[in-house]
Amino acid sequence: MSTAALGLLAGMALGFAGYFGGFWAFLLVLVLGVVGLVVGRFLEGEDVREWRRPRFEDRRR
Repeated sequence: MSTAALGLLAGMALGFAGYFGGFWAFLLVLVLGVVGLVVGRFLEGEDVREWRRPRFEDRRR
């Protein structure tokens, strides 16, 4: 599945949560989605700490 399709699905899930559940449901879905993303990337073996490194440092190497 492409990144754009995943973004579309995540946006739709947040939209439904916000519409039917209100602001707190929107925040809950958003936070749990981010936690799921971090855990999934960690289990795939990606170093999550590298996300904070600025992108321009990659081009200098």
